[in-house]
Amino acid sequence: MLTFLRHRILSSLIPLLVVVLGVFFLARLTGDPANLYLPLSATQEMRETFSAQHGFDDPLVVQFGDYLAQLAHLDFGESLRTAQPASEAVLRAFPATLQLAGTTMLLAIAGAVVVGSLAAYRPNSPADRIAGFLSSTAASTPDFWFAIMGVLVFAVTLDWLPTSGTVGAAAWVLPVTTLLIRPFGVLVQVVRGAMVTALSEPYIKVARSKGASEQRVIFKHALRNAGAPALTVAGDLTVGLINGAVVVETIFGWPGIGKLMIDSILQRDFAVLQAAVLLTSLTIFALNILIDSCYALLDARVRQGAMT
Repeated sequence: MLTFLRHRILSSLIPLLVVVLGVFFLARLTGDPANLYLPLSATQEMRETFSAQHGFDDPLVVQFGDYLAQLAHLDFGESLRTAQPASEAVLRAFPATLQLAGTTMLLAIAGAVVVGSLAAYRPNSPADRIAGFLSSTAASTPDFWFAIMGVLVFAVTLDWLPTSGTVGAAAWVLPVTTLLIRPFGVLVQVVRGAMVTALSEPYIKVARSKGASEQRVIFKHALRNAGAPALTVAGDLTVGLINGAVVVETIFGWPGIGKLMIDSILQRDFAVLQAAVLLTSLTIFALNILIDSCYALLDARVRQGAMT
């Protein structure tokens, strides 16, 4: 298992380097920060002084080498906007994203287990067909469309919910619901399929013949064996939630890592943007390694395939 983990970690270093390289050079395509941080009346000498002060006067290759040297010492640079360490801004914003993603996945898993199990109990019944239609619709609904419609209907038209912020339970409803809808739809389909297979197994017939109640058969015997596929899919969806939070946080003004990225792009705050993308990438890679490790523990063929 340790060999598998070492191989998996080493194989993640190349895509991580690609991410670092890409965000560094692509960020520079947004324009010259001097146009934002200096007045319109700034002279050429003032622009040169600003570029020299922040290291923008060096060739891009030299700047990238300096950036890698800083990363080796866990130095992510300073924010152009606040003159504070970029890592502080990122670490302040990241917990909000984790809270949003974590709350969303817990609700999605709980709801999918109930709905998927009830749908699988009587396949092809009206309840099963309704659950299938709703889950398919939810799984194919774009996050940004649902977010915009949610703001238009529930915040603007009906004035039931706030359009942004994190104060109070009402402020969580639209962001969580927007992120929840697609994972819920996917997990309902996964749980339903796994439960249909589990309920047809011989051990279920044995449990029923011994007089076990239907609730015990479904939620103890069948769900225990059907839970593994759902949990592995939930791990992949959690990774997607962190990526999808960029759009949702921007629309709802959620003070997370996604909104920080967008703000940093608009403000050409290169150091904060690079730190935010790097931390998000590290989190995603860590989650992927954790998911792959769970696969490897459950199936030895995964470990052997990764090492060949």
